[in-house]
Amino acid sequence: MSPTPPARRLRLGLPRRVFSQVLLMQVAIAAGVAVLATGLFLAPLSDQLDDQAMRRALAIAQTTAAQPQLAEQVENTPPTAGGPVQREAETIRKATEAEYIVVMDTRGVRWSHTEPAQIGKHVSTDPSEALAGQEVMEIDEGTLGRSARGKVPLRDSDGDIVGAVSVGISYDSVRGLLIHAIPELLAYAGGALAVGALAAWLISRRVQRQTRDLAFSDISGLLAEREAMLHGIREGVVALDRAGRVRLLNDEAQRLLGIGDEAVGRSPDEALGEGRTADVLSGRVTGTDLITVRGQRVLIANRMPTDDGGAVATLRDRTELEQLGRELDSTRGLIDALRAQDHEHANRMHTLLGLLELEMYDDAVDFVGEVVGDHRATAEQVTEKIEDPLLAALLVGKATVAAERGVALRVSDRTRLPDRLVDPRGLVTVVGNLVDNALDAVAGTTHARVEVELRAEGRTVVLRVRDTGPGIPAEQRELVFTEGWSTKQPPAHGKRGIGLSLVRRLAERQGGSATVGEAHGGGAEFTVVLPEALTEPDLEPALTVPSAPASAAKEESR
Repeated sequence: MSPTPPARRLRLGLPRRVFSQVLLMQVAIAAGVAVLATGLFLAPLSDQLDDQAMRRALAIAQTTAAQPQLAEQVENTPPTAGGPVQREAETIRKATEAEYIVVMDTRGVRWSHTEPAQIGKHVSTDPSEALAGQEVMEIDEGTLGRSARGKVPLRDSDGDIVGAVSVGISYDSVRGLLIHAIPELLAYAGGALAVGALAAWLISRRVQRQTRDLAFSDISGLLAEREAMLHGIREGVVALDRAGRVRLLNDEAQRLLGIGDEAVGRSPDEALGEGRTADVLSGRVTGTDLITVRGQRVLIANRMPTDDGGAVATLRDRTELEQLGRELDSTRGLIDALRAQDHEHANRMHTLLGLLELEMYDDAVDFVGEVVGDHRATAEQVTEKIEDPLLAALLVGKATVAAERGVALRVSDRTRLPDRLVDPRGLVTVVGNLVDNALDAVAGTTHARVEVELRAEGRTVVLRVRDTGPGIPAEQRELVFTEGWSTKQPPAHGKRGIGLSLVRRLAERQGGSATVGEAHGGGAEFTVVLPEALTEPDLEPALTVPSAPASAAKEESR
């Protein structure tokens, strides 16, 4: 026979939804508090009722003992059921609704009792304290059961003790008072429980809305997933509260911004310092895909408000993409230079071919000499003034591109730069950006001209790039160095507004400055001052610089 399957056990557990669990727990707490309050109230109530009953019994005993004729009757009459003491005691008992009033002599013999058969017998409890002149209150057992008692001495007119009076109040009446008070007390407790249950329901409804009716296990799972996602994604996430303070940073945001957990609880201005990055995170600069520069990183930031008044900002690292874009632009510049040279070479070859076909051999020789001499003169003029091969190659290439675009690019006669640069690549980036911006500014204008001046003043390098373009209005001269600001159409690889910002950052990183003003005769003049940009004359340059023109073009940055 197959074994009988075990009976299924009924499993009782908490409901899964947060609303139901919170409501159930709060109702249970309210019920527990109501029961506890009821118990704490009933415990002293019972003691209070006992005390009131004993005091009432004592007061009745004192009133009975104060009857002037009672002591005389105890002394002069026998203890009988129809005696005056019994009649007096019963009259007082009925008037006060006491359970019994017992009058006794000094021997403890009863002179009154609710049961006439007990008259003439000794009392069942010890009367010694009352006969000794003391007043007694107690809860005790007697012939009539448990009762609250009061005993006082009975004195004659001279003050001598001739007996005692004992009064009892039935304990059942005390218990009845207590039981009578319980329903009213429970009514109050039930009302309090109902109010607590209503408050618990309202709170639970609020919790339900805020938690979207999820179970605690679901919330715990979501939190675990959120932590894993925040610290696992390769995008920076910064959460801010309604006061604008940072409340969460994931690992990527800490890496991109160069800050740690100490930034939590502080404003972006305090954690990052004043600048565009702090403005974007704080919401002072609005928009989508905002470009900002943090250190040497180019970041794309987006900020979204949250329902609680805070915000969440995301950061994407675009440094490598910008570098690739600048390399692409440099390659395009080199291709443009080669295309310009090819076009110019083709024209010269066609001219030379025409001279040869016309058998104008002497003119052909003179033409070839002139062309070669002009080209050599341009390169030699640049290398004589700029000894650094990287910068010289850059300017020679830019001159060819400028000629193709109809712009005259010349190097100022005041230019003198020795081959002692500390960071030639950084200066190439600065010069390339400023020359490109100048070429764009003068494109399409008449008598377009760009002049570059590079001067060494001790160990300081001063760079000036002038153009004959429309210039920059005074109110926009600081704005042009802001990340993301540009008047040009964005290139194919992304957005503009990076080049001039990088120029200023490179200058400030070396303790220098980058400014723009009005050039003599109109146009714009950019001035960059780079302190400590040259090594001492007897020292080797801090960085080995490649001399290939292609390397210069590769470092060109917009």
